[in-house]
Amino acid sequence: MEPKIRVGVIGLGMGKGHLKSFQEHPHCEVAAICDQNPERLAQVAKEFGVEKTFTDATAMFDAAKLDAVSVCTPNKFHAPLTLEALDRGLHVLCEKPMAMNTAEALEMEARAKKRDRRLMINFSYRFNAMSQALRREVDRGTFGDFYFGRTVWHRRRGMPGFGGWFGDKDLAGGGPLIDLGVHRIDLALWLMGYPEPQAVFGSTYAPLATEAAARENKKFTVEDLAAGIVKFKNGATLIVEASWAAHVKHKEEMVTRLCGTRGGLVQQNVGGEYQFTCEIYSDQDGDFFTRTLDFTKAAVPSAMHEFIDSIREHRAPSAPGEHGVKVMKILDGIYESARTGREVRF
Repeated sequence: MEPKIRVGVIGLGMGKGHLKSFQEHPHCEVAAICDQNPERLAQVAKEFGVEKTFTDATAMFDAAKLDAVSVCTPNKFHAPLTLEALDRGLHVLCEKPMAMNTAEALEMEARAKKRDRRLMINFSYRFNAMSQALRREVDRGTFGDFYFGRTVWHRRRGMPGFGGWFGDKDLAGGGPLIDLGVHRIDLALWLMGYPEPQAVFGSTYAPLATEAAARENKKFTVEDLAAGIVKFKNGATLIVEASWAAHVKHKEEMVTRLCGTRGGLVQQNVGGEYQFTCEIYSDQDGDFFTRTLDFTKAAVPSAMHEFIDSIREHRAPSAPGEHGVKVMKILDGIYESARTGREVRF
């Protein structure tokens, strides 16, 4: 009988969802969980029936016999915990963003290769049926070569845990760009074939959140809106936008639009109900066609299941560390360009 892969989950805010998905995999066992909040730790342990609990990750690494770990902490701790786990011979699923900056991301990728361990980034928005259906169309050659796109995630008002670590640059590294934009950048790049970024020009703003933080006497040291233009080495261009607070029509709007030499696509969710729609645009003999994907029966594994399967099958995960590094370069580039007012070249 095949032994189960023993996983530890660090950080039970976002990590609670990881835990649930891991437990649903027939070849996985959540052997230990870790959180600095003792009350939350005890509550989650009881809810999911996990016996071994820790408030310190190093203690968990020492005491629990693990094969892999899921890092779901504030962004500041992604790199140090991932590096420690890799050095102990563990495979790692790391929440997005991969790290606080490109230097950390490169070190994580290099360490995973050196230790011959799987390093996967939880780019969860590619792990849904609509995204996967679009990717199959990409692989069929429906769109030809993508040369232009726009990928956005706007919220009219939607700052997570206002006054908490998400708004603290020292813990988060940035605001909605690194929190929300990271997902839309990954989705666009994944559909485009993950081209190599060449240059970035960007801007960041924080008028609405800064005013709100001052009224409520809360800490806020990141942006509430960011935008950037990314140029790739293959000549393609991508516009990126992300906000937690903006004077826009919808409560929430996620849109990824790509234009290719043979066709175009849009994947979007407007209104905040997380119901995605997809359309494909093409022309033939002077006629223009719009094809709508209403429903797909295709089974899509969660990121956690893909991570476990990559370990079992001795292969690279479909969202590897190298993808996280490219996204991190773009995030860093937009922030640096916003700071200096200059284009950033890679």
